Amino acid sequence: MLKLIALGVIVMLGAFLIYAASRPDSFRVQRSVRIKAPPERIFPLINDLRSMQIWSAWEKMDPGMKRTYSGAASGPGAAYAWAGNNRIGEGRMEIVESAPASKVTLRMNFIKPFAAVNTLEFTLQADGDSTRVTEAIFGPSPFISKVMSILCRADTMIGGKFDESLAGLKAIAER
Repeated sequence: MLKLIALGVIVMLGAFLIYAASRPDSFRVQRSVRIKAPPERIFPLINDLRSMQIWSAWEKMDPGMKRTYSGAASGPGAAYAWAGNNRIGEGRMEIVESAPASKVTLRMNFIKPFAAVNTLEFTLQADGDSTRVTEAIFGPSPFISKVMSILCRADTMIGGKFDESLAGLKAIAER
């Protein structure tokens, strides 16, 4: 009987791992918000990494987080490294592309709790007297990420923080 239970557990674990392996090799999470402000007013709040402290939901997760800024003051080459509690982890981001009033692309290197390299992208699109701001993160999905995606949905976890961050950006830009 014990052998039958052990065999059942092994089969279920094997099926779980095969299912995980069949998941997509990349991921993308994005959220958008409409802000009643021109792109020119919003862009500097994204293009200057120091400004993110004011509106980013990630910053609120660990107020005691250590921050180090390097490179340019804003735009390509501006970099920001952080080391925080177990909820925020450790990593570095750098602006790799910046198109005035329309797009900011960052390379994100996560160190803890898991090593990963992803792309974070903000796009701004004028829409009458408002601007549609979209925040997206995307990158490869290695096997461990595929397993984790079954247990907790990245879209829910990350997307919720994007919603909070974009609401903070909206509040500041609309002042």
